[in-house]
Amino acid sequence: MNKRNKIIYWVVTLWLALGMTSTAIVQLLETKDETAMMAHLGYPRYLLIVLGVWKIAGVITVLLPKFTLLKEWAYASFFFAMSGAVVSHLVVADGVITMFGSTLLIVLTIISWCSRPPERKLINAKSLSI
Repeated sequence: MNKRNKIIYWVVTLWLALGMTSTAIVQLLETKDETAMMAHLGYPRYLLIVLGVWKIAGVITVLLPKFTLLKEWAYASFFFAMSGAVVSHLVVADGVITMFGSTLLIVLTIISWCSRPPERKLINAKSLSI
């Protein structure tokens, strides 16, 4: 992996980690705006805590070396959580601007996953180190 690709990976991955961490903190704090949004989308309030905890765990997993199988799960969970957020906003007919953050995090997740260095990829059965 050349230097340019490593820089792209780390810039995108750190931006992804910042986005997931900041949204997780807001969810864990159960702010007034966040609880109102969850109610607007039709979800129970306790889902904020579940999402916040799993986002923090995912960020830690993506940033730490090794744990290649867990990294795959973390990337998949980021994709599913954010695409679920976009679909939820579409279902209740929210404006496009409400989907911007989730859509950006989906794009960052995909770019980070695709640009990972070989040592952070699940290449074969030998690398199934959990």
